Amino acid sequence: MDYQPAREDMVDAQIARRGIQDERVLEAFRTVPRHLFVPTKDRGRAYADSPLPIGKGQTISQPYIVAYMTDLLKLQGDETILEIGTGSGYQAAILGELAAEVHSIERHKKLANTAQKCLAQLGYDNVHVHLGDGTQGLPEFAPYAAVMVTAAAPIVPRPLLDQLEDNGKLIMPVGERFGQVLELWQRQGEDFNSQRLVPVAFVPLLGEHGWD
Repeated sequence: MDYQPAREDMVDAQIARRGIQDERVLEAFRTVPRHLFVPTKDRGRAYADSPLPIGKGQTISQPYIVAYMTDLLKLQGDETILEIGTGSGYQAAILGELAAEVHSIERHKKLANTAQKCLAQLGYDNVHVHLGDGTQGLPEFAPYAAVMVTAAAPIVPRPLLDQLEDNGKLIMPVGERFGQVLELWQRQGEDFNSQRLVPVAFVPLLGEHGWD
């Protein structure tokens, strides 16, 4: 089946029409085959305007939310990025189109293995999946120009802020277990500025600096 028309429709109707105008971001969404990152039984819905389950209680986020969070990072192409919550690997692939290097952490071994296999088959040699507690970040590759967290916590984990480079940005959902607000943080020396953006609903971020 040719999914390219569905992918073009997704970009035009769900992403560009809602205000995402960065051509590099739009081109990444036209390029990455989202259907390969969802379970086979759900591929007919891969480009729908909704999240989809991927197993282990996790989801692949709605395309617009993936685009919105990505657009906020304002990536130029030379950055090293940290993603928390690999899940299907779709967001990591989008980041891989837009940044020089992506390190992504997943706590579920099966999801991590499946995502890494899919990313490798698609040629994303600049995306690396690590198994572990995402709330602790990945200090061995820090500092990062941006940190994207695709699961929700009561507060932003301090290790993730500490691993940002100066002027680096962090985007993540913060709030209660079943409803949050996206927050955008930016480092300025030893200080951090933050903005609360839009209401969202993400799966919980589990770990030492997240939910139990």
